This record gives sequence, C-alpha cells and structure tokens, in this order.
Amino acid sequence: MAAAQGDPPAVARQRVRRALRRFRDATPLSQGDVAKKLGWSLSKMQRIEAGEVAVSVTDLRALLAVYEIEDSARLEQLTDSARAARRQRYVTAPEHRDYLSVGMRDLMQFEGKAVSIQIYQSDTYPGVLQTPAIAEAILTENRKVLTEDERRVRFAARMSRRKNLIERPGGPDYSVVLDEAVIRRQFGGPAEAAEQLEYLAEIANRPNVRIRVMPFRSGHIPATGPFQILDMGEGMESLVLYKETYLRDEMIYDEDEINIHLEVFDELSKRALSETKSQKLILAEAAVLRASAAD
Repeated sequence: MAAAQGDPPAVARQRVRRALRRFRDATPLSQGDVAKKLGWSLSKMQRIEAGEVAVSVTDLRALLAVYEIEDSARLEQLTDSARAARRQRYVTAPEHRDYLSVGMRDLMQFEGKAVSIQIYQSDTYPGVLQTPAIAEAILTENRKVLTEDERRVRFAARMSRRKNLIERPGGPDYSVVLDEAVIRRQFGGPAEAAEQLEYLAEIANRPNVRIRVMPFRSGHIPATGPFQILDMGEGMESLVLYKETYLRDEMIYDEDEINIHLEVFDELSKRALSETKSQKLILAEAAVLRASAAD
C-alpha cells in the first residue's frame, strides 16, 4: 500500500484510487451513498474511483473519515500520494503537455515504474521498438490527423522511451507478441524496412526482451486491437492497461477489463511461434527486403 519514493503523478493517482476503492468495498456503501454523505455529486465519486482526476488532500481525508480509516501510517502514505498525484504540471515537459495525449503522458509515467510490460500489436511495431526511419515513416503517414509539432514531439518521445525501456541496463521485462502482418507489411522503403526487422531481431537477444510472432496459420485472433499491460510489481492491483487506436488512446484501470486482456495475451503467447522461430522468420523477411533493395 505504501507509496514508493518518487512516484510520478499518474502512478500516485492510481495508488490512491485503488486504495479508496478497496476501503469502500469493505463497507456496505455505494458510490451514491458516499457522495450523499459528503454532499458531492455522484459523477465526482465516479471520476475519483475511475482514476480520471487526482483527489485533493481535503477530499481524501473526508473519504477516509467516511470509511473510518484511522491508521496514522496509512493516512500519511495516502496523503503523500495524493499530493504527488496533483503535481502533474510540475513534472511534465511543456512540449509534452502541448503535443502528447493525456493517455501517452500517463503511459510514459507508468513505463518508468513498471517491472514488466506485455504488448500485443496487430498492425504496426510498438513505438519503443521502432527505428528512427520507421518511426518517421509511420508518423508521416498520420500527417492528416497530426500536426508537424505533434509529429516532432511524438518522434522524440518514441526515441526517448526506446532508450529508457529497451536499451538501458535493468529495464523492465518486455514481452511482445506481433501478428505476422506486422513483419510482412512494409513500412518505408525496402532498406528501411529491412533495418527495422534486423533491429527487432537484435534486441530480441537482450535478456529482458522477448519477441514472438503470431503466424497467419494460427487462426482467429481476439478482436481486442493492440494493447499493453504494465505491472508495477505489487500484485494484481498494480496492473494498468493501455489501448491506442487511430484517433485516441487511454489508460484503463478497470480490473475486469485488465483480466480479460491478461487472458487474451496468455492465449496469444501460447499460439505464437517460439522466440527462436520468430527470430528466424523476422531475419528471413529482412533478407528478402535486403535483396529487393539491392535490385
């Protein structure tokens, strides 16, 4: 329960949200009951428990009084987390506030604390695994929905995330399942696409990185779309889910939805090729592209 030292705002907000939900679940009170006792709107309670807003220290103390939580150490821990959760503007670079989505900013904070990350991608490479050339090509393809500044800042963020998550010693355990369509689809020219695949095969040799390919012959794939599950290393309650589509992205904290995606990832992992066979397939496709580029 204790807040870890140096928790970024998104992680601190999640700690407070989960604790408050546990406290209420231990009572017979509904969200509406608590809101009525405190003279709040129901929507305020819902936003707090959904992690959409950072609760103030004053509101936190009011909630803890309703739940009859009197342990001084626990009160201090949650108060510290509530204060940290409201420091978003002080720890986020101005360019990130201006040009990155809220979901992406929160994702980057959770990535910094995660001990393991599970990713499924059905149509493109995860941002942190993209080479500079491929990141530029993919962002350029989205120029109809992204401004030049948004593309510039997103590119810089991807390169920074790659360095912090994949290339630094002691990074989180990084487990990736890619649909075969990802490695077959050509992003950029043949040489750039080959370089991307070769980089993928290279980093798959790192001790904390596991990359597996879901072959076409594996049959039907659950219609979840791409997703990431991040684990802060404190049990089921420390898991968060990130989902991204063409026009929007979001962090999801609902435990039922997280559990569904955990089951999907487990099933995908069982049906994917082994790491060794995946690497051979990736390098074989890279060789085909190299030959094409040489023609």
